[in-house]
Amino acid sequence: MVKNGLVLAAVMVVGLSTLGHATNDANFKLALLDHKGQLRWSAEGFKVIQSSAKPNGREIGIRAREGSGRLTFLGFLFLFPEQAPLTSSRCRDSVLEPEKKSNATLKILGTLEITHSGSLPVALVSYTAQGHGGKTEYMVRGFVGTGDICGDLEFYSDTPITAEDADLKRVFASYQLDENYVPVFSDVLLYAQILYEAHMYKAAAPVFETALAKLSENPGKDARTMKRVATDQAGMAYGMSGDIQKARATFDKAIAEDPDYPMYYYNLACADAEEKNLVDARKHLQEAFKRKANVVPGESMPDPTADDSFLPYRNNKEFWIFLEGLRPKQ
Repeated sequence: MVKNGLVLAAVMVVGLSTLGHATNDANFKLALLDHKGQLRWSAEGFKVIQSSAKPNGREIGIRAREGSGRLTFLGFLFLFPEQAPLTSSRCRDSVLEPEKKSNATLKILGTLEITHSGSLPVALVSYTAQGHGGKTEYMVRGFVGTGDICGDLEFYSDTPITAEDADLKRVFASYQLDENYVPVFSDVLLYAQILYEAHMYKAAAPVFETALAKLSENPGKDARTMKRVATDQAGMAYGMSGDIQKARATFDKAIAEDPDYPMYYYNLACADAEEKNLVDARKHLQEAFKRKANVVPGESMPDPTADDSFLPYRNNKEFWIFLEGLRPKQ
């Protein structure tokens, strides 16, 4: 199967650009799967370079770096029921105390609590610690917490930084946890895609289905396109996890509801090939490429001769000639 599937289409259509880039207005947002709360802040000039999510749905995070490379941040939103009921300062202390015990070089420089009108206070801490090779690293970290959920935003640098730096003060002035926010389709889709890109296919597949349920509750703009994206990703995640029957069932159901979309047929052909059924693989590939004009915006038909599902059949001359005839024209 095409491992990256429609992620580029998903990013374009629903604006999930923070998965790979800062948004134009430098706004960053994190939400979980089925728990109220959204962590958000503004940090101009930063680009996301890494993302992570826990398969249990309890944590999502991003790492971003500014253009000069001087500053990097780590942002996490996570459940912390072991320390509930949380406050921002309790979140800070509960996270930092184990780190202090495990790292003798960690030195607290100062703590501070700042308040914003109508939002939770931010508990700040500045500290240093020895990094790789014994080099001193400087950290400024802000926590917000309530109930059983906590936000953690850490800036770090190999040059001195403090909570009083103008650029960091601007970021933390925008930093807040909306405890009443209810996750929507795009939040769940992003969470699922992060799991998928980390090759946690078994965990990602049902999360894509959760995203589809959210979409059906509130279709919104581009609902058909986004249903195609999420369905395709769900089926591929099942297939990549080894559950070919569940992948096949996902695409069969999708074709019954939306017979014009080519990638459902293409991925059925991949499932056929995984089960060494080249007769059906050929039939489904023909159905797929017959509908190639119906790809979603930003997507193109894959090259089947580069697909992992079909590569084992390189020595099957007749089948390979057939695949080469389907290759998109350069």
